[in-house]
Amino acid sequence: MAGGQGALMSYDENNVFAKIIRGELPCHKVYEDDKTFAFMDIMPRAHGHTLVIPKDQASDIFDVSPQTLFDTVGTVQRIAPAIRDAMEADGILIQQFNGTAAGQTVFHVHFHIIPRFEGVTLKPHAGDMGDPDVLAVNAEKIRAAIDAA
Repeated sequence: MAGGQGALMSYDENNVFAKIIRGELPCHKVYEDDKTFAFMDIMPRAHGHTLVIPKDQASDIFDVSPQTLFDTVGTVQRIAPAIRDAMEADGILIQQFNGTAAGQTVFHVHFHIIPRFEGVTLKPHAGDMGDPDVLAVNAEKIRAAIDAA
């Protein structure tokens, strides 16, 4: 497989996102279907920062099948408006990192959906841990907005 660090590497089945998919680690889930999973980033850059991942094993954009990418981006497109509405955001930033040099820290392909607010600076990528109570409240708001859509 093509790896996220520019060298051949195999998918690490023990990465944190794989463990979340298997239910081995907790998360604040906002959405799940048979192909994708969305949950709150525990180091949010803004309130409502959500991650969308495929359930298929893929380290990065170079390793993911076109169908899996299609399904994952479809979930991003489906829930991004709900995140915008739930968080009353002025806009939405979609980010996707590939390789250490690009800022990827978990080698399971994923998309960041980050609500943006006029005049509010984003917190650093992979910065401070979010307050679990705030993450839970934001996840509930987002789930409600998804259900209402």
